Amino acid sequence: MQEIDPIILQKVNTWLEGNYDEQVKQEIQKLLDDKAYTELTDSFYRDLEFGTGGLRGVMGPGSNRINKYTIGSATQGLANYLKKTYPNEQVKVAIAHDSRNNSDLFARITAEVFSANGIYVYFFEALRPTPELSFAIRTLGCKSGVMLTASHNPKEYNGYKAYGEDGGQFVSPADKAVMDEVAAIKSIDEVKFDRVDSNIELISTDIDEQYLQKIVTLSVSPEAIKRQKDLKIVYSPIHGTGITLVPKALELFGFENVVLVEEQSTPDGNFPTVVYPNPEEKEALTLALKKAQEVDADLVLATDPDADRVGIAVKNTDNEFILLNGNQTGSMLINYLLTAWQESGKLTGNEYIVKTIVTSNLIEAIARAKGVTYYNTLTGFKYIGELMTKFEGKQTFIGGGEESYGYLVGEFVRDKDAVVSAAFIAEMTAFYKDKGSSLFEALLDTYIEYGFYKEKLISITKKGKTGAEEIKALMEKFRNNPPATLGGSKVITLKDYELRVETDLTSNNTTPIELPKSDVLQFITEDGSIISARPSGTEPKIKFYCSVNGKLESKAAYKQTDEQLEAKIDAIMQDLGV
Repeated sequence: MQEIDPIILQKVNTWLEGNYDEQVKQEIQKLLDDKAYTELTDSFYRDLEFGTGGLRGVMGPGSNRINKYTIGSATQGLANYLKKTYPNEQVKVAIAHDSRNNSDLFARITAEVFSANGIYVYFFEALRPTPELSFAIRTLGCKSGVMLTASHNPKEYNGYKAYGEDGGQFVSPADKAVMDEVAAIKSIDEVKFDRVDSNIELISTDIDEQYLQKIVTLSVSPEAIKRQKDLKIVYSPIHGTGITLVPKALELFGFENVVLVEEQSTPDGNFPTVVYPNPEEKEALTLALKKAQEVDADLVLATDPDADRVGIAVKNTDNEFILLNGNQTGSMLINYLLTAWQESGKLTGNEYIVKTIVTSNLIEAIARAKGVTYYNTLTGFKYIGELMTKFEGKQTFIGGGEESYGYLVGEFVRDKDAVVSAAFIAEMTAFYKDKGSSLFEALLDTYIEYGFYKEKLISITKKGKTGAEEIKALMEKFRNNPPATLGGSKVITLKDYELRVETDLTSNNTTPIELPKSDVLQFITEDGSIISARPSGTEPKIKFYCSVNGKLESKAAYKQTDEQLEAKIDAIMQDLGV
């Protein structure tokens, strides 16, 4: 018979005997009575880690779950950090939440704990997108902010994103200091749950208006939009917060023909029409694509539950709708912005763009050709935000993005922003249509000019305690025994971002990597392929990012070249044995 680990049982008993509410105790007792030891182990084998971005996990009772008590402890730790960091100030924070089940409840608990600690809270009265929270922190002079969301995770999940005073997620050394304060909370009795009403102020639509007006000032091609105002756009918020601002942003930009996917327009944490509310998944866009075919749309847009990511679909040369991946959309967006800035005489030589190390090098090729400075950061938009804050007032940020469908235009926000991105993707589509082209044809032109870069992400899920151990072992294997060849090409460079060392495998010479430490390995082959291995920071997955490139001779050669590059990716993954 399966037994429960005595250490885990001790933690279970702490919750059963501690200052926790009766409903939680009953749920835990039922798991014990039912001998659901695997679930109890997963719920209690560790404390849900407050990582560099905050918390994310499955909702339920237990120390390794998202619930009132893990949210409360995280907030108390963050409150302690803020009071120590700003000792003689009235500290202000902003709080928002998405459409997930319990997000409103967890937002309220967060507000109550902050208020009980003497911190002044600006509380969004209804669900709002993540990027608007970032904007609010900056606009209202807050020292921090919290977004209750698990982004695009399945419906069982929720989470807690913590932000610093620049409107970006915490980065070093502040992130470690916050994590230490959260880890220092050893008992639920240390958490102040008693709400102080005078410390909580509701935010209504004022911030919406300020945010939207700022976005409109960024538009680069208003004349093209005027001529293409009837561009047919199908939009789905996938039951999330995008419905609050994306249609308004498109309208303010000048688009008059936006069709909503009605079945997905009502916020709903059960996400009833999709398996995963993730615009990276083709299945999540099924209804939007059906609507696009019905109305013969020019563009399909879909945002995730907290509206920081956007997926798109366009027509190919055979008049079929195809999804663009995050690398393609990001590359096209940067190419459009740089082209439009160039054409309107706005480029002065002081502008820059940013991408992450696992995002397509096509973006680098475009920036180099147009003489615009580009930067690479670690995976995670907070590093892009950190760079923006560092250069604020010195250089002009045009745009940036990461392959996981997150992009940003302009400097008003410090996180990926599907609201501004949706507006600019629509503007970009109008810009190319105005020139007699389509977004897909513009993509092929980009490949012909700069090289055909093809990327693929392979995610392997390993759940629970054993899964975490398997992922760790896999990374150790690749770190200690890098592959000699991948896809028939010799591996010539190993970049180990954990050790912050780049090794030339032909000479064994090493050079330091000038980025913060991160558990990422990159293999670069003789023919320019780049393969990155990285455990996910928010999900029980190990991710392999594969990037290959070749020459596209003509638009007619697209399909054949695409198949050749796909075969190359398959060969590489086979060589990795995953």
